Amino acid sequence: MNVKQVKQTVILRAAVIVSLLVSVPRLLSFYDITDQINDELTSSSPRDIALRFIAVVTFSWAILQFNTNTRFRFNHLKLWVKWVLTIVVNIIILIIAIELLLFIYPLIINQTIEGLEATLFYIIYSVVLLVHFFLSGVLRYQIIHREDTIEKELLKQQSLENELTALRNQINPHFLFNSLNSLNSLVRENDDATQFINKLSFMYRYILQSSDRNMVTLKEELKFLDSYIYLIKTRYRERFFIEINIDETMLGKSIPPLGLQVLVENAVKHNEISASNPLTVKVYTNNGFICVENEIRPRLTLAEGTGNGLSNLDKRLFLLKKQHITISDTDNVFKVKYSLN
Repeated sequence: MNVKQVKQTVILRAAVIVSLLVSVPRLLSFYDITDQINDELTSSSPRDIALRFIAVVTFSWAILQFNTNTRFRFNHLKLWVKWVLTIVVNIIILIIAIELLLFIYPLIINQTIEGLEATLFYIIYSVVLLVHFFLSGVLRYQIIHREDTIEKELLKQQSLENELTALRNQINPHFLFNSLNSLNSLVRENDDATQFINKLSFMYRYILQSSDRNMVTLKEELKFLDSYIYLIKTRYRERFFIEINIDETMLGKSIPPLGLQVLVENAVKHNEISASNPLTVKVYTNNGFICVENEIRPRLTLAEGTGNGLSNLDKRLFLLKKQHITISDTDNVFKVKYSLN
């Protein structure tokens, strides 16, 4: 999933503001507005204040950058893995920032930070980390809220366009079903034709019933896919094969209507299917993903249709689940997958 980035100017501005607040006690001490907190602390100087300020700005930027932009690239991981990774990385950044400053400080200021002051560094930087962690949540929420507002406007516009399209292409479903029933009675003696019509009728009924549903179960979609495969097998006979291997624990998961059929249809449309080169399509689940793959054999003739099947599925997935399909083309195998979670 593509994650909208928080602008670097926003991150840097927040880092500078927090760093200025952290630098206030040293500035007050330098101008003798307040006494040193403790004799064990190093004395304030322009170089001391500048070095500490730069160190806090750098640390703040690293924490904000990771928590607002980078860690959300791991949304595909399990929740507990993502949180463990987040905590570990934040702690690593904290330790590196402090230890690096403790190493550089004597080289530039000619004073050593140790004892109470070193402990204070860990306390102050830990507080800064927590502040930036919650601030990153606020910044990320603003991005999400802005994107949601834009998406709602797009959906509203798309909904109006869909209504117009539906009105232009409206068919009386009862008329179509009655026509199929009439056709069925005419070919009653032909079992293959009767079976074909029954499958086609089921498919159309499924499409109508799922048209007002955003999601269907994987089990429902597999049943629909079975009818679609029957139609394809009727056309291609022994030139088309399909292997389905679905984890039964995944059958209750939700996917967009026609979320499997589109992928199988894409394989049929764009690959050669002949007696010498039969097409095999594999449909399976793997690590929480539904996958459809086939060996690449480009058609010599132009495929029918608009070619927008995968693009439309990707858009629906993003609008419904904030996910994208993943397409790979390696070792002459075309593979499309998306998460069931």
